[in-house]
Amino acid sequence: MDGQKKGITEAFCNFTCYKIQMMLNLIIFGFLSVPVVIVSWRALLSPGSHGFYRFFSWECILWLLAFNYRFWFEDTFSLHQILSWVLLFLSAYLVIAGVILLKKSGKPNNNRNEKSLYQFEKTSVLIETGIFKYIRHPLYASLIFLTWGIFLKNPNFNLLLVSLISTAFLYLTARCDEKECLNFFCNEYMEYMKRTKMFIPFLI
Repeated sequence: MDGQKKGITEAFCNFTCYKIQMMLNLIIFGFLSVPVVIVSWRALLSPGSHGFYRFFSWECILWLLAFNYRFWFEDTFSLHQILSWVLLFLSAYLVIAGVILLKKSGKPNNNRNEKSLYQFEKTSVLIETGIFKYIRHPLYASLIFLTWGIFLKNPNFNLLLVSLISTAFLYLTARCDEKECLNFFCNEYMEYMKRTKMFIPFLI
């Protein structure tokens, strides 16, 4: 009888801890979402723009982060953690290299009047050097690697679905971005598309 009571008490405590942790995860997600909504409001008013779909990918990534932050350094030398760190470092490299090239070589100005674009995205010159020589979307590739890097911190079925949804939104983001670039750069961008991949050099 005492063992049964102990089992019930443990089950109740585990359930209570689970509810508290879930609530904490949701609070973290909501807190992190506020600045994302603030910087994305123009894109959200422009359905069909690449920023519209990117916002939902960002939200998926924040969801992954809110639920996996506790496992960031758990089982440090396990295979999934090693793969996670490889993807996270690739993500960091791509976003840094991509933003630097956009600012230095893209010559952003106000000739592109799409209101949903950030200033550094308003490139007036098509970049075909550095990482852009091989892939068209290093920043979105960075977000894809970030998505799966965070997922691998604690892989599970629910977060697998979130990661797949994030990847799908980033694919839509890239496709919409290409339409916008085709409208601005015309045939020059079309020829560039024939020479490059979207996210991974020589593959995809």
